[in-house]
Amino acid sequence: SGQVRGLCGTFNGDQRDDFTTPEGDVEPGVAAFANAFRAAGACPALGPGAPDPCRGFPGSRERAEAACAVLMGPAFQ
Repeated sequence: SGQVRGLCGTFNGDQRDDFTTPEGDVEPGVAAFANAFRAAGACPALGPGAPDPCRGFPGSRERAEAACAVLMGPAFQ
């Protein structure tokens, strides 16, 4: 707790700083936050209305929930 940062947030109990960019800025929205971690030229930048990944990729929700379950498991407690 309090020792992580990045796309998974800060895990310090304060959700207001979970969107902290690599530069230390706190972004108010998901698009600006995600774009701060985007590799130049690797994919298009997100616009202000981030698409719902579960609609565009059927089955993603289940895979994402299974992958995120690892973060809630004993290895990260």
